[in-house]
Amino acid sequence: MPNTPGLRGRMEAGFSRMNDLIIIQTSQGLCEYINTQVQNAKSRGVVVGHDHRYNSERWAGLTAAVFLQKGFKVYLHRGLVHTPLVPFTVRQKRAAAGVMITASHNPKQDNGYKVYWGNAVQIIAPHDIGISSAIMSKLDIELSSPWSIASKRAFEHPQSLDVTDEMYEAYFRILKGLTAPISPNSTITFVTTPMHGVGNKPVLQALQNMGLSLQRIVVVHEQQDPDPEFPTVPFPNPEEHGALVRVSLDNDTSSDLKYNQTLAMRKADEVGAAYVLAQDPDADRFSAAQRTSAGWHQFSGDQLGSLLASRILNKYKENGKSIDRLAMVASTVSSKMIESMAKAEGFNFVECLTGFKYIGNVASRLSEDGYDVPFGYEEAIGFMVENGIRDKDGVSATVAFVELVTQLETRGSSAFQYLEELYERYGYFETNNSYFICRDPPTIDAIFARLRQYSSVYPGSSNNSFRSPAGATYPATIASLRVHSVRDLTSEYGFDSTRPPHFQPDLPLSGGHMITFRAGSLEHDNVEVALTIRTSGTEPKIKYYLEGKGSDRTFIARILQKVVAEIRNDWMEATKNNLQEP
Repeated sequence: MPNTPGLRGRMEAGFSRMNDLIIIQTSQGLCEYINTQVQNAKSRGVVVGHDHRYNSERWAGLTAAVFLQKGFKVYLHRGLVHTPLVPFTVRQKRAAAGVMITASHNPKQDNGYKVYWGNAVQIIAPHDIGISSAIMSKLDIELSSPWSIASKRAFEHPQSLDVTDEMYEAYFRILKGLTAPISPNSTITFVTTPMHGVGNKPVLQALQNMGLSLQRIVVVHEQQDPDPEFPTVPFPNPEEHGALVRVSLDNDTSSDLKYNQTLAMRKADEVGAAYVLAQDPDADRFSAAQRTSAGWHQFSGDQLGSLLASRILNKYKENGKSIDRLAMVASTVSSKMIESMAKAEGFNFVECLTGFKYIGNVASRLSEDGYDVPFGYEEAIGFMVENGIRDKDGVSATVAFVELVTQLETRGSSAFQYLEELYERYGYFETNNSYFICRDPPTIDAIFARLRQYSSVYPGSSNNSFRSPAGATYPATIASLRVHSVRDLTSEYGFDSTRPPHFQPDLPLSGGHMITFRAGSLEHDNVEVALTIRTSGTEPKIKYYLEGKGSDRTFIARILQKVVAEIRNDWMEATKNNLQEP
């Protein structure tokens, strides 16, 4: 559990897999830890919910059974719920903690166990470490068998409270109060897909509550019902390239992958829809595409983040609120556009480590300091939108996007056109994110060790520009760009060249490798590049997040291609190290 907000993995026997035994042992340790750390934990209770995946309902029951056996009150949601309802309920009921059984957008073979603390935010240190230790100290099973019966009985226990309808009513009431009614003159038609997940009902309800008629909402029929098989979605992630946008005009649908990649667009073309909206299977993430004169454009997570951030800023200005008390949060690998927006407009922008366990906790701390934090996001299409939840929510993000585009319609504009306006105002930003596959950990370590002992010297300089107190020397140039700052958030290497004299980063250090470079052009003074290279905590990948900013789009695109080539050939030595690319 350290470095994660819970567990996620393949459903099968084994200690590193998801199964009844692991669920019970995890729940026993979590129960013990909460009881020792939270005052009145048993009377405050815990919240438990589940999605539609295989074993989800069973494991929600087993989780509840462990807590009920120890005298806890349990708010056990009945039926399928989208993940954000669990932290919402934790907050509304002031519960001690929450557990959601879901594997989000993972393949059908997987399931997971996500933990929220009493502040309704995903757990971070020291709680993750403490819970892990408590689990290891409580491995002997105390729950009576058969476990299938124990799971079912948890739903009938007198201390197992069903507040599902009450919480959804409160949730929709808050969402409705945060959005303006849609103009009855709106002619936009939307196609929406929950990708075989649990999002269809809450999305339709939320859209209807804001005044959008059902005639303007078309659901992808083949994907509208919860189905743990995900029959049309080999990898149920709306972020994946081609998940929404047609990548081939070939009518051959013998390939499930090709079929999935055309479903939403086929429906949109059929009904003449202007936008496609999508949520991942547990409806905590959101993606969108728009029909343009050049064809369909699938917005990146960063583009959606910029659009939704601007929406918040505009509402702040319209309501006459003080901009200096407004704050927004984004992960360090997300676009720097909101940072530029904050500098131009005067609100507070805070960067944090990747993941909503960090974004949510940073937002909570800012709120305690007197800031209003109505928005946070990460590039992986996760958005926290002013709904009282310090976590990503695909339903509230869908509502916010629909409000934005219907308002843009009234002035003859669209999301794509508005994005161009933002580029004109704050600078053009283009991203190029990808990864290398490496299944040999020593090779990964060697690649990063080489980056910390790099021989690149900026032309005209006799010394490497960046040397950490620990003796690491980082690249000083990349693709003719001069590196002007380096931040290494790797444990044992913590270094930030912008923070003399001790050069200690102001962000927490990571258990995996993570280095960020910012560079400027030697040819064009207005071009900037931000590059983060990090290891994945769950996959055998070295990921890179690359973004260029400037006014000359052609030059930016060319520079990004050169940077990627240098990363591949010189920094990663991909051929020599047998690295694979997608």
